[in-house]
Amino acid sequence: MTIPKIDKEECTGCEECVDACPAECISMKDDIAVINESECTECDACVDACPAECIKSD
Repeated sequence: MTIPKIDKEECTGCEECVDACPAECISMKDDIAVINESECTECDACVDACPAECIKSD
């Protein structure tokens, strides 16, 4: 697994990923979601929760 990446151009700022993250490592900056990579557990909960499908995990 890898740390998910957020497409900043596609992020709508809905905060669904913030609410879904069990590690509480996603925050909002200028209405765009940001992942704190040092705290991410790579669970992909944010990927599944994102209605804009702008969070990808390769």
